[in-house]
Amino acid sequence: MKAKLKKFKQGKFYYRVYGIMTGIAILLSNLYLQWCQNYLSIDLVWKFAFSWHTEKFFLGCFVLSIVFLFLWSLSGSWRNGFISYSLGLAILGYANYQKLFYREEPIYPDDLKMVTEFGLLREMIGWLPLLVISAILIVVIYFFCKAIYRSLFFSWKYQGVRLVGLATSLVLGVYISDFNNGNNLLRQAYDRTALWIPYSQKMNYYNTGFIGGFLYNLKVAAMTKPSGYSKAAITAITKKYQDLAQQYEVSQEQESPNIIFVMSESFSDPSKLKGLSITGDPLKEYNDIAGQTFSGQMLSQSYGGGTANIEFEALTSFSMELLNSQLTSPYTMLIPKMSSFPSLISLLKKQNYATTAVHPYNTSMYKRKDVYRILGFDQFISEEAMQTISKLENNPYISDAAAYQEVIRILNEAARPQFVHLVTMQTHMPYENKYRISTYKATGTSDDLALTNYLQDIAYSSQALNQFVQTLNNLSRRTLVVFWGDHLPSIYDEGIKESNPKGALHQTEFLMYDTNNQLSEQHQHSAVISPFFFAPLLFQQSALQSSGFYTLLQQVQAELPAFEKGFYYLDNQWHSTLKMNARQEELYHEYQLIQYDIVAGKQYSLAESFFD
Repeated sequence: MKAKLKKFKQGKFYYRVYGIMTGIAILLSNLYLQWCQNYLSIDLVWKFAFSWHTEKFFLGCFVLSIVFLFLWSLSGSWRNGFISYSLGLAILGYANYQKLFYREEPIYPDDLKMVTEFGLLREMIGWLPLLVISAILIVVIYFFCKAIYRSLFFSWKYQGVRLVGLATSLVLGVYISDFNNGNNLLRQAYDRTALWIPYSQKMNYYNTGFIGGFLYNLKVAAMTKPSGYSKAAITAITKKYQDLAQQYEVSQEQESPNIIFVMSESFSDPSKLKGLSITGDPLKEYNDIAGQTFSGQMLSQSYGGGTANIEFEALTSFSMELLNSQLTSPYTMLIPKMSSFPSLISLLKKQNYATTAVHPYNTSMYKRKDVYRILGFDQFISEEAMQTISKLENNPYISDAAAYQEVIRILNEAARPQFVHLVTMQTHMPYENKYRISTYKATGTSDDLALTNYLQDIAYSSQALNQFVQTLNNLSRRTLVVFWGDHLPSIYDEGIKESNPKGALHQTEFLMYDTNNQLSEQHQHSAVISPFFFAPLLFQQSALQSSGFYTLLQQVQAELPAFEKGFYYLDNQWHSTLKMNARQEELYHEYQLIQYDIVAGKQYSLAESFFD
């Protein structure tokens, strides 16, 4: 009897110790996540947790306790649950710090799918850190699985407690995952004091904590239903703009032109930023072309990343600004759930175009293989299928010149008109030590070596574009080109960011080129535009027959040339909020209704052939 009592007391003692240690682990891990979120500032972390946002901090601790309970119950071992929990949170915090540092954006739930992108992770953080992290993960997974196996032989009483813990954590986890449901009790608890900012996820994470911001970006409807949405409203819009499309004069050419889209990785003009001193003109060849045709600045949704979102806008002519802010990546969160999606590709295929996507990298990034199929591409040529894969010096990526050769090969081998969409990789980060010698020099930022290499990168890219255009001029078929940079590189320090208006960090170069020199705005060189207007404007300026949808967008662009969350270009001025007159409000609302109809509504506009 005494032995049993002693054993019982020992058990109670150990459970108390485990409970105290678990509480300390959860508290410290949440502080650690905040520390990474606040650029390693202990002062900000302390104020957030115990002064400014204490309630939200402990709500985050509650969520973390559910995660810990799940790992503890699953492994059947407090030690293995603690190790896997600690390691997972350590990696998550580090990844969040890195993303904030390079892209000024926090980690989103959908980013966790990137753990399978071994090649990209290697290039971003280097071989050694990746190998160390991978080795640790393998060891932890091995012991975690071993603990699960051993726990199967524990007593039935322990198994019962373990199963209760596992079931409880799973039920609560599923409930928490429905965070964006207005009736969710955890969301309501956050809403008591939370200030959600739809246009700035970075501020959401700061205002509500890492856990609050992370939960806010879980599954959500693609768009909020706009007022007045109905079948009748969509039918009225489609008829209005289909009738208007028939009134425009169109080209009477017998032969359809080739159309080439080139999204150039991180292509931008550093000389436009205050605080930098640039020696030489790395964009000379680009500017020679841009000065002869329709060109200017494109408003990029992101800084330092977000390539696939810009690509989504350019190919579909749908705006990220209209989507719910939590839908951070349509390529991974929206399009794969659909069997088809209206786009420039689907429009051209109905006009007997052959459609090809070229990306000199692997096929798994952003689910491009699946997304391109749904958008309607006939083929996707990745680095594995390219015939020319040459690289420049120490640059790990296939050069722009090699990518352009692939496009020329496609154009030369086909008798039908071609739509080719090229996404380049040459100017992707990292930038240090790509080239032994740079013709260009730069000062003004904390990493002048990276900036100097970047200048050489865009110079090579500019030269390759010039050669590409010269080759296109020799083709017998008229060819239209839209070229743009997707975003600025993430190499500028806080001093440069503070010296420049926020919008300056979201503007890249773009141009449209016609080998027959027939664009209606040939002499406009200072345009400001959003990428979702590329296709409608190209059709308009080159006198191609527009769809009803493109005709609507042409009207929208004339009034609202460029807009993204927090950046609105109206009446030749930048605004942080959207302030519209009656005409602009009407057009914006019509565009909003059509986009909602496709991404979250009943798709009445498809039945009306609005995109044909």
